[in-house]
Amino acid sequence: MVTTLYLIRHGETEGSETKRYKGTLDVPLSEKGTKQVECVSQYILKLVSTRQKEEDTLPVSGPGLRAVYCSDLSRALKSAEIIARLHSLNPIVAPSLRERNFGLWEGMSFDEIKVKYPGEFDDWAGNPLTFSPVNGETTLEVRDRVVEAFKKIVHAHPGERVAIVAHGGVNRVILCHILGIPMENIFRVEQDFAALNIIEFWDRYPVVKLMNGIIQD
Repeated sequence: MVTTLYLIRHGETEGSETKRYKGTLDVPLSEKGTKQVECVSQYILKLVSTRQKEEDTLPVSGPGLRAVYCSDLSRALKSAEIIARLHSLNPIVAPSLRERNFGLWEGMSFDEIKVKYPGEFDDWAGNPLTFSPVNGETTLEVRDRVVEAFKKIVHAHPGERVAIVAHGGVNRVILCHILGIPMENIFRVEQDFAALNIIEFWDRYPVVKLMNGIIQD
């Protein structure tokens, strides 16, 4: 049987016109972000409906999404609620899927960090695996908690369709893990607001069917 994962980044947030390290700050979706996720939710519903019509020839079991998991931050939870309601589901909140903790850098723009913490910013750019801002997380620490949560979710839904709604950093970790990309290259993977990734898990290996898909009206 094939397990299908729909991995989604939350929609655009308020104040996103300036790039900031929002991390664990609880920033709400913007109006545009809500509309972005609504487009994604409709697209997933169409995909699922089409797959159900083909199921007599495909090794996939069960109609619709069986579960929608999400970070406990409101931008992810709200996005998950929009997606889940079309399948008569309530999101399952998993705090281990929350965005990286950027410590003292949270809420700061790239330019502000470069000015206030120039040495630390250079260290971050040169060694994103083990460096973290004061009171923040390293990439390896994020990887350990996210990959464990991801594996548990996939293993709990053999042959089913399931969604994870999380954050740019979290999704990058999951995609790097699935594709065997070294974590040093994590920022070579883009995840735009409301990006949709589709991964099918077969008996031996996962197959990424779509990455950073942007769904529009």
